[in-house]
Amino acid sequence: MRSPIAKSPVTSGVLKATTVVFCCVVLFLVSDLIYSNFLYTKPSLSADRSARIADGHFHHGLATNFDGYDTWGRRYRLVTNSLGFKDAVARSVPLRSDRRRILLIGDSFTEGLGFPFEETFAGLLYWAGQQREDKIEFLNAAVASYSPSTYYRKIKYLIETSLHFEEVVVFSDVSDVYDEATSSFCREQDRRADRDPQYQVYCRSNAPVSVASQRPAWSDFGRFWESNFVVSNGVQKMVQSKIDALRGKDIEKSFRQFPYLGGSGWTLAKADSEIFFRSIEIEDGIANSLKNMQALADLLAARGIPLTVVVYPWPTQLAGEDRNSRQVQIWSKFCSRNCKTFINLFPAFFAEKDAHADWYTRLFIRGDVHFSAEGHRLMFRELAKHLL
Repeated sequence: MRSPIAKSPVTSGVLKATTVVFCCVVLFLVSDLIYSNFLYTKPSLSADRSARIADGHFHHGLATNFDGYDTWGRRYRLVTNSLGFKDAVARSVPLRSDRRRILLIGDSFTEGLGFPFEETFAGLLYWAGQQREDKIEFLNAAVASYSPSTYYRKIKYLIETSLHFEEVVVFSDVSDVYDEATSSFCREQDRRADRDPQYQVYCRSNAPVSVASQRPAWSDFGRFWESNFVVSNGVQKMVQSKIDALRGKDIEKSFRQFPYLGGSGWTLAKADSEIFFRSIEIEDGIANSLKNMQALADLLAARGIPLTVVVYPWPTQLAGEDRNSRQVQIWSKFCSRNCKTFINLFPAFFAEKDAHADWYTRLFIRGDVHFSAEGHRLMFRELAKHLL
């Protein structure tokens, strides 16, 4: 008779299999830990990222005559010209030209993160301008994370270096308010933090107080996991994104998390934007945006250079039915006094939303707020009506 404590063959097999799996997982994690800390090159330090540089005149920009690759979501071709502007080829751009020039400036949406120049709306404008009998040269001075204080400083610097252009088009992104409400408080031309102690926190972090104070305790472990287990973290995110996509939850998640809601939530009546930054900070961000844009408008007016401002929605604003957006109201009012033209692209994007149930994945990169290839084409088609 078998002893009552003896293990059955099935139980013994399960135990052995569990032990083998456990040992394999431990070995994989140890190998990942060694690789992540001693062999893996962080993307921010790789040669592909050398195009992005610090700049003493306007904080940061792109290196001149760069021809290589950048990584953002995917690896893509990035080329700049002699001015450090994103371009089709690494070419020398003279300070003066016998053809009409229009200078474009904005943040990552206008730079065209994730796409080579020819697939962005700025690149499409450039090629269309070259096809005209009276050619128009579009120069793209946009770089990710720019905001009104940077627009002003960079254009002022370009004017001082004698770059000649006939018009400036500013693509006012809804996230500019967040940017101007945080990092701008410690820039040289403001230094509000020196005058008001409550703004000292912004000198230590680009994240607003309310974000830092509400960060869950497990986020510290999350940063440790991302830094020390690169492969495991990548596999985890890939599996989770596939599961979310199959369940249709990835889009819903995007609209609820920072920076997707944080960057645009201040315009949405039903959004709890104070999760990300407080009402006083929103108003400060708006005031700082207007102050720097007014400085830019005055600078251009003194030189007879017309200003055009363009506004466009994020997917969060489209999903939130923000048709009469505060973003539109602010810049429409500003342009009534300061601009040659105000271009409101909200109606064009809402028309696409109303016509297509899959508007989000058509116009934006899935799981993100930036334009897809079709989103760039929509921007181009609408801008061509005003700029070409």
